[in-house]
Amino acid sequence: MPLLEMRYEPDPILREKAKRVKSFDANLRKLVADMFETMHSNTGVGLAAPQIGQSIRVLVAEYVPDPKEDERGFKVALVNPEIIKASEEIEEGVEGCLSIPGWIGDVPRHISITVKGQTPEGKEIRIKADHYYARVLQHEIDHLNGILFTDRVVNIKTLRKISPETDEEEVRLLEV
Repeated sequence: MPLLEMRYEPDPILREKAKRVKSFDANLRKLVADMFETMHSNTGVGLAAPQIGQSIRVLVAEYVPDPKEDERGFKVALVNPEIIKASEEIEEGVEGCLSIPGWIGDVPRHISITVKGQTPEGKEIRIKADHYYARVLQHEIDHLNGILFTDRVVNIKTLRKISPETDEEEVRLLEV
């Protein structure tokens, strides 16, 4: 599977509202597989189609926690996702983005969300996500709406450049 070309800020496609997918065919499933490979090769935990130049409502996300951690992992490909329920409780956390390499900032997100969407085969699904999983899905759905994490940073003083000394595992967790 080929790696797809990443798009970086200020590419205008990152600011477009992506179009709904209507055709659930082999091309879509291949795109999803290529998106997973591209995300992995860039050490990300999430990737939205606009980030690889496709203005369509598709995202992939995967996180495999360290076995020593008391955290659940996830792997999902979502087509036409939308948040249908969100907790009132908000939690601020550090985020980065594959389309804005080298930068991180503190972003407030809902602690818990429910997302409805479709699989790449067209089957309707609902996902209840909490904490880190919820943060990743909110970040990627923002991409589908032309919103970048830097738009959500409340205190601009938290936006900072990652130094070369930043721990590799920490960077992987930040670049959603």
